[in-house]
Amino acid sequence: MAKIVNYISESFEELKSNVTWPTWAEVQKLTIIVAVFSVLFALATWGVDEFFAKVLAGFFNWIKA
Repeated sequence: MAKIVNYISESFEELKSNVTWPTWAEVQKLTIIVAVFSVLFALATWGVDEFFAKVLAGFFNWIKA
């Protein structure tokens, strides 16, 4: 149990002293960038899904006829 407590204690100390935290302005800017790219990726995925759904529906209708 002492090893676990020591590990957690050292982890918090490393986070306080060795990690370079971004400024609030950087966090806001990067959050907006991630949100925009997430929306763009979701739209691209939706578009590809719709395209292939129509292609497959057309293919199966062609086979059925």
